[in-house]
Amino acid sequence: MTTTVTDIKWRLADDIDAAFPDLVRSLQDGIFSGALQLTRNRHDAEDVTQETFVRVYRALTGYDQERIRNLELRTWTWTIALNLCRNRARTRSRRPEVSGVDLDRAVTNSDPGLIAADAADLEVWRGRLSRVSAPQRTAVVLHHVVGLPHLEIAEITGRTESTTRSDLHRGLAALRKIIEEESS
Repeated sequence: MTTTVTDIKWRLADDIDAAFPDLVRSLQDGIFSGALQLTRNRHDAEDVTQETFVRVYRALTGYDQERIRNLELRTWTWTIALNLCRNRARTRSRRPEVSGVDLDRAVTNSDPGLIAADAADLEVWRGRLSRVSAPQRTAVVLHHVVGLPHLEIAEITGRTESTTRSDLHRGLAALRKIIEEESS
């Protein structure tokens, strides 16, 4: 039987320490994937993911059972993660960024050609996404990489649902234009 975030929320209200590992397991891959696309740095994404769950745990321990049961847990967790990504972006803008091959991925893949192709493709997409405005990039990543619905993206970003739909539409249009320019 698959445990849903709603099931976990109810279990968290009864026993945070027992249910918290299930919360982490259910959300960590999506948080990491989205954070990786938003920060464009594996180590920052790992840090954001870890710090997100540290903050979630600390907050939950201060909430009463009713407040935990009323949380939109996934949306709330993503709001924390997105804010941490924004903080990382501000910090990174103040210091130079060094681009490189993902060594963790290289270790698990023994074919040098595939390693180089994966790294090149990832860098190309990171470069394309970096040319799109931050709200549009966030909407594209949260919808197409993480798989969140428009309403949750709106709640996470603090924007209206129609604005996030526009951000997504414009972000995709900008990416299409960038790809067309590259093909010319």
